[in-house]
Amino acid sequence: MCGIVGVLGHHEVAPLLVEALKRLEYRGYDSAGIATVNAGRLDRRRAVGKLVNLSDLLVHEPLAGKAGIGHTRWATHGAATCTNAHPHQAGPVAVVHNGIIENFRELRAELEAAGLPPQTQTDTETVALLTRLHMQRGLDARAAAQATLARLEGAFALLFLFEGEDDLMIAARRGSPLALGHGEGEMFVGSDAIALAPLTDRITYLEEGDHAFVTRAGAQIFDAAGRPVTRETLRIELSQTQVDKAGYKHFMAKEIAQQPSVLGDALAHYLPEDGLNLPADLDFTGVERLTLVACGTAHYACAVAKYWFEALAGLPCEIDVASEFRYRAPPLSERGWAVFVSQSGETADTLAALRHVKGQVARTLAVVNVPTSSIAREADLALPILAGVEVGVASTKAFTCQLLVLAALALKAGRDRGRLDDAAYAAHLETLQALPGLVNQALALAPEIEALAAEVARAQDVLFLGRGPLYPLALEGALKLKEISYIHAEGYASGELKHGPIALIDRDVPVVVLAPHDRLFDKTVSNMQEVMARQGKVLLVSDGPGLRAAGAGTWASLRLPEVAEPFAPIVHAIPVQLLAYYTAIAKGTDVDQPRNLAKSVTVE
Repeated sequence: MCGIVGVLGHHEVAPLLVEALKRLEYRGYDSAGIATVNAGRLDRRRAVGKLVNLSDLLVHEPLAGKAGIGHTRWATHGAATCTNAHPHQAGPVAVVHNGIIENFRELRAELEAAGLPPQTQTDTETVALLTRLHMQRGLDARAAAQATLARLEGAFALLFLFEGEDDLMIAARRGSPLALGHGEGEMFVGSDAIALAPLTDRITYLEEGDHAFVTRAGAQIFDAAGRPVTRETLRIELSQTQVDKAGYKHFMAKEIAQQPSVLGDALAHYLPEDGLNLPADLDFTGVERLTLVACGTAHYACAVAKYWFEALAGLPCEIDVASEFRYRAPPLSERGWAVFVSQSGETADTLAALRHVKGQVARTLAVVNVPTSSIAREADLALPILAGVEVGVASTKAFTCQLLVLAALALKAGRDRGRLDDAAYAAHLETLQALPGLVNQALALAPEIEALAAEVARAQDVLFLGRGPLYPLALEGALKLKEISYIHAEGYASGELKHGPIALIDRDVPVVVLAPHDRLFDKTVSNMQEVMARQGKVLLVSDGPGLRAAGAGTWASLRLPEVAEPFAPIVHAIPVQLLAYYTAIAKGTDVDQPRNLAKSVTVE
């Protein structure tokens, strides 16, 4: 979502701020701006649209100063306009913000009564106005910011900059992530380590409720109770923060192509030659029930894993959309575990769900791509998926790595609970070890899929069908297509076709059928025949035996390598990703930063 960066440096900060904001573009945004303090004077520049527009503005209207803050905004309160863009300034204070101030209407009424009416439609402006009011009443910058923070309700990351203070930034987090970067006589603030990677490799993550007074000499950090605290400073691997396209046209193309490599890295970590490498105390023997919680693509990874945990381990498994979970008063068991899956590890709804279950379940696990993230730090145990930085908004390599880690957990559960004998266990491990090669074979279908995508791009509606663990893959395929091509798409369990969706079938609706030659294949093909009987355009995605058994009559087919049950979803993810990618290319949409979407959703 919104990106924040701040610099107290030795050099002109405007170019540093813009460069850091470029590294945050993957989060999604619709406007951008920076503010600096120069010779004691606070000034700002803002622009709607891509960062290149802000860069152009700075060429014509330069902004000097060695202290500054910057922001990429994803609109929540108020349209994407220059007036609503951050930083927001009220007299001597400028503010950038990620999150939502839930009581901004109440604060706005107080401010208007005090003679400080709003000039924007945003919730963030109230933070700047309230700080200005406190300063007008005699508080200095530090005290004014603290008094303002005490009044705010909601989830936020905030960064303040003050006129006349070229050696002070004030940072605060509640719900949204914020990191401090340490340089040599310089200090930096960013939404994540990716933004700060070119500037420093020493990072301190603010904890929930923290605020910090940041100067070039360092940072004074205070906890939610206002007590001075020390937070650990970590050294980050700069190689893990690279965001270049490596010769690919889009980040999404690069990340799809990286899947054999990152799956290999995850396998090397979790499945070394002597079996599963998971924490010794991770024992599923007495677990009564699993609750899997996530959003978006990660939720579909959980939906696949439900099939695995129940089939391989006989472990009852419930999946929940994080945004609904805690509002429906879910019954939880003291003998149950809860698993939270998130690429960023900062997804607001998933983090809130994790906090909701504390004390109600025996253990919480996090399956995340960022081991220093809030979800990773707050769970009892964090399992990194080792996918590397994922920039494309539409998740690809993170999804398949999430599936791999969940598969490893399901196998561990099966062994612990006595449901997998030695032969079955060894066979499943062998299947997982073969995945990088199988995924590589699936990637070779790219030219065929690109040709098919030209036809799919002309459709207004697309259906995806699957059975068993391929049903969630149908949902994921539809999501991918919607996200980046803007074509309406829906995923269905194949057997549900005749309970309503079949009414949508005609010669103009492509139907993507995901059907490996497994024990459910005949039933899926029967549903496919119902589509073809109504002149539906079927794209059958199967393996060699499946294509031969299905016979003729489909519009098109894609031949995947054979994958032993139940892990076919990991390989079938590749063609649905490629179909979405090439369809978006054919339509000319913004693949990496589709409209209205953000990579990291840090507000409810």
